[in-house]
Amino acid sequence: MSADTLRRIIVLRHAKADWPDGVDDHERPLADRGRHQAPDAGRWLTDSGINPDYVLCSTALRTRETWKLAAHELPKRPRRTVYEDRIYEASPGEIIAVLQETPDDHHDLILVGHNPGVLGLTQVLAGDQGDPEALTRLSRGGFPTAAIAVLSFTTPWKTVEPGIARLDTFHTPHED
Repeated sequence: MSADTLRRIIVLRHAKADWPDGVDDHERPLADRGRHQAPDAGRWLTDSGINPDYVLCSTALRTRETWKLAAHELPKRPRRTVYEDRIYEASPGEIIAVLQETPDDHHDLILVGHNPGVLGLTQVLAGDQGDPEALTRLSRGGFPTAAIAVLSFTTPWKTVEPGIARLDTFHTPHED
């Protein structure tokens, strides 16, 4: 791939999680609502023509469950899925550092993570660049569970930094 190849970061916040007593935050499972949201997110990706070839997923149970249910709805599996400890409770800067390690032969990367990191990452990468409606909805409504932001850029992964991308789409569950 050349340096000017279009690349996309598809940011997916985990689906709605449960809060069972005595369970560590990292091991929180999806709630019933989350078990419905996650496949819906996968169907939205498919309907939008998005089929990531690389996945970075937090190691938390709720993100792994979200990805498993969403991935089941895709027409084909990504070439590579990496479960990454550094995404759990990560700041936007910490997530950017992980993104910069992505091999340049990948085109569409899906990041399955948590708030406030995914909201901050999306805002930092796009700044005020992108679809005005998507930018407004993101700034007013935050990043709800199972929401998806699609960011695009044309530089190598190692150069991912604040302001590099544009927000093309911001999908929230049950909006269609």
